[in-house]
Amino acid sequence: MEKINLKKSINSVSYLIVGCIITAFAVNYILKPNGLITSGITGLAIILEKYININYSYIYYFVTFFILIVTYLLMGKKEIMKIIFLSILYPTVLLVMQNFEFRFIENDLLLASIYFSIFYGIGVGMILRKGFSFGGTDTIARILNKKVFHSVNVSYIMLVLDGIVILISAFTFGRNIALYSVISQLIVTKVCDYIMFGFGTKLYKLEIISGKYEEISKFIMFELGRGVTVFQIKGGYTNLDKIQIESVCSPGQSIMIQKFIKEIDQAAFVKVLPMISVWGKGNRFIDINTED
Repeated sequence: MEKINLKKSINSVSYLIVGCIITAFAVNYILKPNGLITSGITGLAIILEKYININYSYIYYFVTFFILIVTYLLMGKKEIMKIIFLSILYPTVLLVMQNFEFRFIENDLLLASIYFSIFYGIGVGMILRKGFSFGGTDTIARILNKKVFHSVNVSYIMLVLDGIVILISAFTFGRNIALYSVISQLIVTKVCDYIMFGFGTKLYKLEIISGKYEEISKFIMFELGRGVTVFQIKGGYTNLDKIQIESVCSPGQSIMIQKFIKEIDQAAFVKVLPMISVWGKGNRFIDINTED
């Protein structure tokens, strides 16, 4: 059993290192040489490098370290353990790869933006697929949601934070560079989805039976911005009354729900059903009024 766990740990670490290498390749050899910018902490570090003339990898180290401290003080030890490994590994890989002179593509900003997005999306998707976090705008968004903007969805806060970085890049590097970063962000999101969940369905229905249904419902509604339906059911074997909640969400959100349930109720029963399409009002739903 110990050998199996050791092998699994080695495989996971190796997988994460490969993901970091691919992500750092995109930043060091495509993004930076072409003067492009991205959102998140990486983009912020590149912007600050221009003003304070310090290598952006060191700035990334400092910012993520600061986020780690704030996360520990405001969110607790459990949250910090999710991001501490990547906050050390990724900037280290960034620094090491800077010692090698290489440019993947030059003199074509559109191609560079597309290639960057593909490589970056693959690397980030690999890391997110393992349930790890870079400790960037997603962590900041969760902190702001918990401590300040309780009624605002985490995804909306992340969108605003990334938008602020892109807006600052427009003043720093010009409007065209900011526009390329918007294009890159859209492609990166799609590539991440494909790496994490394949080319299949992009919506899932979750049927959850748990004694912690109230906490799970609040997480789905107020942190993910998804609707929840509550049913009164009876167990056939136990003959006991239970509560079942249902929600339709994206693949990424289903992973977040899984992680949340695992933290609060490991005895929960969850069915995950792929959806062909959903008609109605909501993110990734089809407006029934537009259907013939």
